[in-house]
Amino acid sequence: MDGRPHVALIGMMGSGKSTVGFWLARMDGLRFVDLDSAIEEHQGRSVVEIFETSGETHFRDVEQELLAGCLASPQPLVLSCGGGVVLRAENRAVLRARAWVCWLRAGIETLSRRVRSGANRPLLGKDPAGDLIEINRARAGLYAETAHEVIDVDSMNTSQVAERIKLIRPRPIPYQ
Repeated sequence: MDGRPHVALIGMMGSGKSTVGFWLARMDGLRFVDLDSAIEEHQGRSVVEIFETSGETHFRDVEQELLAGCLASPQPLVLSCGGGVVLRAENRAVLRARAWVCWLRAGIETLSRRVRSGANRPLLGKDPAGDLIEINRARAGLYAETAHEVIDVDSMNTSQVAERIKLIRPRPIPYQ
């Protein structure tokens, strides 16, 4: 391992975790893993299909297994976590222990604009903005408990968020 810890991005759906994670990994030459995409590949179906056919508990079981596997990698990576990864205490613990965790915090207006109708978002119903408020209320404390750092992303673009992360995250430890 080259001394750099894994970087894990957490936050609500629509906060920019996947986009920022991709750019951060590209900037640093690191592997990027979008946990929801990894789950879809592992299960051979979309997140929506998993929720509909197997239920949220099954999805969370797979999420927990793949999260632990990603963070066990000896090579540093950038990991974009699904919004609900913090719901399980085991996930919060492994994230804090094995990664530098950054909460991309966005206001409801930003989230609503980004997720729009909530299509392909299994936890959003006919009132996406109202659902986002409730989900955020339930998770904000868990994000705060898990994160090493918080970045408010409402007034920032992708490259600004990625640059901010580069500035504040722990630096590589050079080999002696």
